[in-house]
Amino acid sequence: MTALEWAGFAAGITTTLIGLLAGLRWLVRGWLNELRPNGGNSMKDQLTDLQKETTHLSNRIDELFIVISRK
Repeated sequence: MTALEWAGFAAGITTTLIGLLAGLRWLVRGWLNELRPNGGNSMKDQLTDLQKETTHLSNRIDELFIVISRK
């Protein structure tokens, strides 16, 4: 292969890698946006709300168990 062919080959590989990395960066940025709190619309906000509700229900069940066990 001549030097010109090697240069073209290297340019093609470099362009392909840059395209793949740009696509990966775009995907990761979208995933990270879902994990940031933003007023209730993100997955993180929804998981936090579910965790609070689960903790509250667990406390209520514990209180009910104490009341029932006293009778």
